[in-house]
Amino acid sequence: MTNNLTLISFDLCPYVQRAAIVLAEKNVPFERVDVDLENKPEWFLKISPLGKVPLLKVGDEVLFESAAIVEYLDETNLPALHPANPVTRARHRAWMEFGSAVLGDIWTLEVTSDQAAFDASRAALKEKLARVESELGDGPYFAGKDFSIVDAVFAPAFRYFEIIDRLADLEIFDGLPKVQKWREAPAARPSVKNAVMAEYNDRLLRFLQKKNGILGRLPLAA
Repeated sequence: MTNNLTLISFDLCPYVQRAAIVLAEKNVPFERVDVDLENKPEWFLKISPLGKVPLLKVGDEVLFESAAIVEYLDETNLPALHPANPVTRARHRAWMEFGSAVLGDIWTLEVTSDQAAFDASRAALKEKLARVESELGDGPYFAGKDFSIVDAVFAPAFRYFEIIDRLADLEIFDGLPKVQKWREAPAARPSVKNAVMAEYNDRLLRFLQKKNGILGRLPLAA
């Protein structure tokens, strides 16, 4: 069991959510400290090699990059969220990286004001999720009945659509019944629900409006 942990975060960061979800799934206590990424404090810049969140302080040590953080947590705390089989575990790690690419497409959808870039990212996201569709089984989670780190990686990506779907029907999940079913299962877990503040959706909407991209200029449906 790991003790004396501090998760340094930004309230909208999906990569922070991954770490928070894994910590909650393992019932590991931790302190959470938010930083303003538009006005990064000096103490943060001194300990963050890339100037990014999340960071995980483990006593006097500082870990960075969400993948490294969740791998450390899985190695040091039960229950294990990675599969035991080495080949399956390696495939899960590859799908974690795939989830980061999905987040890249979502980020472009959120902030771009260029219609061609928006359309290209929407098409790329749809194509990526079609690949996920072919990987999924009967669910409810990525690997079946057991929640895994891949679920913790994709859950924050799916959370964005709680707001995006109210701004525009992008038809992202059309024709992808397994993905649609999968996005609902992790969202119902307390670890995923509690990985963000209660005002997350309002904060996300204000963020999109501030970016003034294609999505941010659309009215929110009731």
